[in-house]
Amino acid sequence: MIFKQSSAPVLEAMQQHLQNRVVPFDVPGHKGGRGNAELTDFLGKQCLKADVNSMKPLDNLCHPVSVIKEAEELAAEAFGAKNAFFMVSGTTGSVQAMIMSACKAGEKLIMPRNVHRSAINALVVNGAVPVYVNPGNNKRLGIPLGMSVNDVQKAIDENPDAKAILVNNPTYYGICSDLKSIVELAHRHNMLVLVDEAHGTHFYFGENMPVSGMAAGADMAAVSMHKTGGSLTQSSILLCGENINADYVRQVINLTQTTSGSYLLISSLDIARKNLALNGKEIYRKAAAFADYARNEINRLGGYYAFGEELIDGKAFFDFDRTKLSVHTRDIGLAGIEVYDILRDEYNIQIEFGDIGNILAIISAGDRALEIERLISSMSEIKRLYAKDKAGMFDHEYINPEVVMPPQAAFYSKKASIPINESSGKICGEFVMCYPPGIPILAPGEKITDEIIRYINYAKEKGCFMTGTQDMKIENINIVKN
Repeated sequence: MIFKQSSAPVLEAMQQHLQNRVVPFDVPGHKGGRGNAELTDFLGKQCLKADVNSMKPLDNLCHPVSVIKEAEELAAEAFGAKNAFFMVSGTTGSVQAMIMSACKAGEKLIMPRNVHRSAINALVVNGAVPVYVNPGNNKRLGIPLGMSVNDVQKAIDENPDAKAILVNNPTYYGICSDLKSIVELAHRHNMLVLVDEAHGTHFYFGENMPVSGMAAGADMAAVSMHKTGGSLTQSSILLCGENINADYVRQVINLTQTTSGSYLLISSLDIARKNLALNGKEIYRKAAAFADYARNEINRLGGYYAFGEELIDGKAFFDFDRTKLSVHTRDIGLAGIEVYDILRDEYNIQIEFGDIGNILAIISAGDRALEIERLISSMSEIKRLYAKDKAGMFDHEYINPEVVMPPQAAFYSKKASIPINESSGKICGEFVMCYPPGIPILAPGEKITDEIIRYINYAKEKGCFMTGTQDMKIENINIVKN
């Protein structure tokens, strides 16, 4: 059977299944919601009825042979990939499967240090060794950028035995590296290119967007459909190019992904792919227009800096995702996390994240012009009511790490718990990060410094949500014992 992008095989199979009024003597135990009235009232009857188990007419996510297989083939076509895998363990699962497919224990992976924790977690699990390329840095914004091609070339020259290069496309702030040149460089040295596109779904469907991983010739890409693609939270797609053994990738995925794939998530991926394939250009044209308007208006307020394409330099800031509304707040004397908290607590506006000096609002076609105006006016009022002198504020987000030992070796070493403020000079045995964005301040195997301790204390003081340590209060840290 030939399917078109207007088809949604999983959705159609689910609709047929629900019409058949099948008597359920299988899991889940809520039996279409009849076993839990409160849950049904909260989520709705249709949702509970659609929460079903794998069965022959609905295929099996671990070994798809019918409707899921067809839906994945349509996704591969829509994204310009050779193969696509539906993932129900988030893009965390996609990133980890991608890394674990490309690298084995002891093999090297060239990567920027400003990666999501999921990438370093993969190294802890499978024992691959990171070769970090420190990202560029914008001194005014104090944020990490992308990787320059020259820095990637240097890493390749020093590590010709590396198996792959991981690239963020884009970063959390919307900044892109020269992905196409990095792909060409890596392939000349027989290295794979893995792309974390957790925030780049729209690159595949929008107009005048930075290049997507598959269009750039990358070998694998982890695409977070739920972030900017319209599927349900926790659903993702892993894309593979021509040079990848997709059957092996499926085996790697099945090492960690659940055998009870949620059909709510699976069908949402199928429906979202259909919507993007048919309407993506219009969807992202609207999102970019909203973001461009908000950026211009926020910059007219003064004090704030909603940055964008004017910072493109052809190097570590090679391109910019116009749909990202990234705003520097330090010049009004407020940390990003402080603006984040005020927007939520005083104005009932929930943005994506705030860090030491910036905020990020995710803009989509699902937003409304009135809400964009409300965000702008609220930021104007926050400036009027809360602005203060910026003296004494921490002025950068990223600290170059000194890697002393591989993440896996450090994480599984003998460790001791000591106060963070007494840990300078020690080797970290766990993670410390602000979430979001989930980029580690410290990762296992890195040396703790006075500057890092000051950063952690400052982030805590400003109200950043800290995670990663065994100590839930983030007062103590596990260090590697000598």
